[in-house]
Amino acid sequence: MKFIITSLTLLMEAATVLGGPGRKGGIKPDPDGKYTIAAPGIKAQFIPYGATLTNLFVKDKNGKDIDVVLGYDDVDYYPKDPGHPVYNAIPGRYANRIGKGKYTIDGEEYHTELNDGNNTLHSGTNNWSYRVWNVTEHTPTSITFAISDASNSSLGMLGRVDSTVTYSVSKNTWHIKMNALSPERKTPVLLTQHTYFNLDAYQNPATDKIWDHTLYMPYSARYLEADQGALPTGKILTAAPGSINDFASAAGLGLGHARDQPGFAGNCGADGACEGYNGYWLIEDKPSRDAVVVSLASPFSGVQADLRTDQPGVVLYSCNWMDGSAQLKSTQSLVVNGTRVPRTVGRSSCVAIEAQDYPDGINHPEWGRVDKQVLGPGQKYNWESSWTFGLL
Repeated sequence: MKFIITSLTLLMEAATVLGGPGRKGGIKPDPDGKYTIAAPGIKAQFIPYGATLTNLFVKDKNGKDIDVVLGYDDVDYYPKDPGHPVYNAIPGRYANRIGKGKYTIDGEEYHTELNDGNNTLHSGTNNWSYRVWNVTEHTPTSITFAISDASNSSLGMLGRVDSTVTYSVSKNTWHIKMNALSPERKTPVLLTQHTYFNLDAYQNPATDKIWDHTLYMPYSARYLEADQGALPTGKILTAAPGSINDFASAAGLGLGHARDQPGFAGNCGADGACEGYNGYWLIEDKPSRDAVVVSLASPFSGVQADLRTDQPGVVLYSCNWMDGSAQLKSTQSLVVNGTRVPRTVGRSSCVAIEAQDYPDGINHPEWGRVDKQVLGPGQKYNWESSWTFGLL
């Protein structure tokens, strides 16, 4: 998608005047164009473009506030970035992939934009992460964004969908709640918060890679097999203890624990070009609604991030396709002996963790997820997750 605007700030101003997306009358951002919410131990900042989290500050082991998510200093660059990595935004109305760009509802086949090889990714190049959402409420500890997605605004996604996301913070915790309605007709809906982490905040002088982080997913021994294009094949596999895709057998496994194993270099496909991870792990048999299902931690910073979610699984993507062209935020500068060391977002230097339903589940009735991924009149879609930040 090409943008003819030169300033996200100007777009927001114009949209507000015209009654379209942007900010509701009386709700104004900070001078840098961001909306800030804060609670003890945590501060989060957002922009309406993509309902995007731009900064997330938490305390490290030294009591210092560090920014642990990716993004840009300049809010105007989000719609300009040609790579559009969906930094901490809401892709929709159907996140992740739709196989071969087609799906069927009630016997009728629909075709979607092929923007990821032979597949559709995040509903195409006009998905919700490209849109400027309305800011409908903003308090010191919460912000709500809303979008009304017209029928066929993303190719093959018919019927209007109205959706909101509310971000809030409490002590050391970031909460995310989403809902959606489809009042006109049945349509696919599958949402996620596409959050990219580096819990070192890129300040580890030894490495900018993510492999020294630890990851524990105690209820996720099984995962979806994927083809070379990261599209699920339909098979559900079980990771043997110590294998490349095992993060369930023991706490404290490094994200790079299998780097020396044959197959790691091409584990996420692309005919061997994708190292690490770009797949979906099921969450099964968790003992309670509030059970921690993912724990990501950095021995360097001492920060541990714990995910709770009502979703049936998570996508892990270890940033294989980051090519070093994107600059880091000034909040993530590495300073050595008083000198700032330039760094960029390089390959395998971050991990995206996305709580969501089964990717392409609309095309795999054998998984029993179709009814969860098709929304129609009289139904309401709900999604809820939280990240709590503490110390190792």
